[in-house]
This record gives sequence, C-alpha cells and structure tokens, in this order.
Amino acid sequence: MYSIRKVVNRYERFLSKSSVCRLCEPIDVELADTCSFPSSNRTLSEIKIKAMAVASAFGFNQMMSSKHHNNPSSSSPIVLGTRAFPTNNKTTGGLIRCELSSSSVSALQQLKKSAIDRYTKERSSIVVIGLSIHTAPLEMREKLAIPVAEWPQAISELCALNHIEEAAVLSTCNRMEIYLLALSHHRGVREVTLWMSKRSGIQVSDICKHWFLLYNKDATQHLFEVSAGLDSLVLGEGQILSQVKQVREKLRNGFGMVIPGLFEKAITAGKRARAETGIASGAVSVSSAAVELALTKLPPGSASSATMLVVGAGKMGKLVIKHLVAKGCTRMVVVNRSQERVAAIQEEFPSGVEIIYKPLDEMLACAGEANVIFTSTASETPLFLKEHVESFPLPADARLFVDISVPRNVGSCVAELDCARVCNVDDLKEVVAANKEDRARKAMEAQDIIIEESKKFEAWWDSLQTVPTIKKLRRKTDRIRADSIVKFMSKHGKDMDKKTKEAVEDLTRAMVNKILHGPMKHLRCDDTENRPLPETLENMEALNRMFELELELLEEKIRAKMDQK
Repeated sequence: MYSIRKVVNRYERFLSKSSVCRLCEPIDVELADTCSFPSSNRTLSEIKIKAMAVASAFGFNQMMSSKHHNNPSSSSPIVLGTRAFPTNNKTTGGLIRCELSSSSVSALQQLKKSAIDRYTKERSSIVVIGLSIHTAPLEMREKLAIPVAEWPQAISELCALNHIEEAAVLSTCNRMEIYLLALSHHRGVREVTLWMSKRSGIQVSDICKHWFLLYNKDATQHLFEVSAGLDSLVLGEGQILSQVKQVREKLRNGFGMVIPGLFEKAITAGKRARAETGIASGAVSVSSAAVELALTKLPPGSASSATMLVVGAGKMGKLVIKHLVAKGCTRMVVVNRSQERVAAIQEEFPSGVEIIYKPLDEMLACAGEANVIFTSTASETPLFLKEHVESFPLPADARLFVDISVPRNVGSCVAELDCARVCNVDDLKEVVAANKEDRARKAMEAQDIIIEESKKFEAWWDSLQTVPTIKKLRRKTDRIRADSIVKFMSKHGKDMDKKTKEAVEDLTRAMVNKILHGPMKHLRCDDTENRPLPETLENMEALNRMFELELELLEEKIRAKMDQK
C-alpha cells in the first residue's frame, strides 16, 4: 500500500516531465507520516475509532446492545475485533479491547478531520467560468465564442488538461460559459483560463477582469437559472433552453457522467419553470407585443388564413416577421423600398414560409387586400391617412393597423373610421410594461423550482460517490480471495480433484459475499434501502478508511489523467 506522499510524488514526477503544474501542494513530513498509517504508530484511541466504524458498517451494534441488555451490570469491555497491532498494557495478546461510552465523539466525524482527507476524500468540484452580456463587452465575447460545430473538439481539449475530468461549453451571442468537473478547482481554473487566453488571443488579466466564477451549488443553480431564462435579458425567453439542449446532445458521446447529468437536470428545471409559472408568456418587446396583440384581435382560428402586410423591412420590421413566423403565420407580404433587404430576410426562413416582396408604390393596393397591417418605417409623414383607408374595399371585420413607428406611419384620423382599428407604440408599451411586471413575479416563483431541482441534482451527485467505493471494495476482496486460493492450492491442491477445487472456489466466494453483504447494504443509494443519503455517505467514508480504499481511488483518478497523456 502506497502512502499519500508516494502516490502524489509519482504524479508530480509525471507532471514535471510534461512541464505542467503539480496536482498537490508539497506535503510536510508530519502529514506524510500520518498518511502512511504505519500500524506501529497507531494509538489506542485511533484503533478505537476505527473499531467503532467497523462495528457500524458490519452491523455489530445490535450484537453489542444485546450483550448490554442481557447483562447491564457488566463492566467488562466489549470485544470488537482482532488485528495484529502491537500490544501495550491496554491490549492483551493482540486482541483489541475497546470500551464504548455515550460521550464518545462520532468516529466518522473524527475521520473527516484527518489531514489525509484533503487529498483523498475531497471530491472533485463543479466549476463554471463565465463571461456574459452582464459582465463582458461584445468584442471580448466575440473573440471567446466557440461555434457549435467546434464544441466537441473544445470539450476534448479541456478534458485533456491535468486537473479537468469533465467539461461542457455553452457559447451563445449573450454568454460564453465553460462548465467543469475539476480535480482541483484552483489549478483547474488556472489551466482553463490559460486555454481560453491561448485560443482567443485575449490576455489572462483581461479575462479575469470580466469573468465570474461559481463553484458546486452556486454553479448548479446558475445553470438552472440560465436554462429557465432567469439570467436572460428578456426573462423567460425560450431560445436559451434550446441552446442548453444542444450542449446536452454534444455531451452524449462519452464525455463523462456528472456534467452531462447536470445539463440533463438543467433542462428539466427550465421546462418546469416555464410550464408551472408561465414565465415565457406575455410579450416583452414592442415587436412581439405588436404581433401578440394583432393575433388576439383576429377571429379564433383565422390567424393562419389572414392576410398580413408588413410595411418596412428594417430592424423592427424584420422582428415582426420573425414573431409572425414563430406564431404560425406562413404567408405575408412585405413592402419595402429595396428588394435586397427583403431577399436577405427570405433566406433566413425555411421554404415553407412565403414572404412576398412588393415595391413601395404598390403599398396602398396591398393594404386594401390585407386584414392586418404592420408599419415600421422611418417616414416623417404618415403613410396612411383617412382618405386612403376610406377607399379600401370594406373588410368583413375592421381592418387592423399596428403602428410601431415613431413618428407614426398611420394618421390619427384613421382611428375615427368604423372600418379600421389602430394601435400605436403607446398602446403596446402598456402591454409590454404589464407583461414585464408579470414575468418578474413569475421569476420569483421559478426560483423555488430552481432550488428544488438543484437539491435533486445534489442528491444524485452525492449518490454517485458510493459507486467507486463499491467497485473498489469488491475488487479488493476478490483480489485477496484469489491470492489466498492460489497460495492454498500451491500447498494442498495437488491431492485435490477438480470437483473439490471448484467447491473451494465456491465456498470462498460465498464467504466473501456474506462478509460484504453488510457493507454493500449500507452503501446502496437505490430505493431498496430506506436510508438517508447523509448516512450512506458516512458509511462510504468509513469503509474507505477501514479497507484503505482512498489511495486506490486517488490512484485511479491519477492513472486516468496519465493515460490521457
């Protein structure tokens, strides 16, 4: 069995050859001696603590309580187990005799305080390194941005760093965020920051001025808030959830377990927040409010067949077209001075969406055939006056003008006509303001969902900790059994027939399974055992110490990184 110093030194020698930073700080002599656990240096109190933990994991507590119950006046110490430790005046013939009292400090709490825990029991950290529209200028986000097609390559490069186990990239127009599972969050952050600097050409100091760093629970809650649209400029917007789903899809190809699980739970949180609070409902921009208001004025079910006219193909006109398509409108007429701008808009939509260009001199003729007219031009004089609208064919329902231009494109006199209804920017701003207030209230409700889903993820992540312990415990006992069988057969196997040898194999395997039944039962995190997770984790920590599995677990992590190199 290696001491911690030997394990770390081996990895440090490997890293020094690669000219990269070391895994752990230099270990002082006192700590190294503690980590080595030589049996000759064990005190009786240390042995007692370990024996108490053994009793808990193997179910000896019931046996001990039964003994006290049957003989409450007995003052003799309780024998917990034997091991070939050196004896002193408090032990007899190698038999450890430990007296238990109600005032004894929890063995597991004592184990947690050991200096060795800094290197073996401390689990990897979830870290997010982020630069968003809230913290970094557009120029910096543009240089740091990673196209979707390059996400897998970026993830592979990040995972190849010495202190990074898993990674994910969420790169959008408003944010650049890297999610990590790091062996050491300090060294992991440094390595990833250097990687970001090398890739983008931005100095590390400049990145640090505009970044934000979050760890573990804070990192988890942040991603869940992002997925729910709570960190977006427009509260509850739906595009970010689709982008989080894209990350999840990229992580399906063997990029670990924790970070993919984190994004899976984030999608669940985002869906729940929208479905249970309705935070995505209600227009919060003038263009979206214009479309939403127009569709509410139409007879039910007539939106898809109504003739839509958009006058102006500038920024606001383009947004109106996008919102119409998002609401299911597949045919509209666009009047604009130049055809080139309309053609560029047409290329952004699939072939099923029909956008018909008409020149400005045909505007009145097109308006006469339309049910809804959106205006968004920079004209300083009204495009539609009362006399124009009076000349249009009478519609079945009043023709709706939605004017989002300043100055107005629709004269105020048009509203006097019975055949026309006019909505302007002021009308829409009232709708937008009311919807924003409503979304802010719903965002508070969504926080409760975020917290609930975060706790579920934390419980799931905690439960994963027992898996390596279960595997290592099984492998170690199987290895001991196999070695013992080999030694036994080398001495006594010559006179045994095949059937007897198989019987010995079956017997020893059955003995190991029965011995492991108690520890394995206390490590289960499924529904078969109604045991609180903290208790299961305490059992895991105790078994790691009792069977000296921590070094094997640490070596396994180190070996995985060395194999990548």
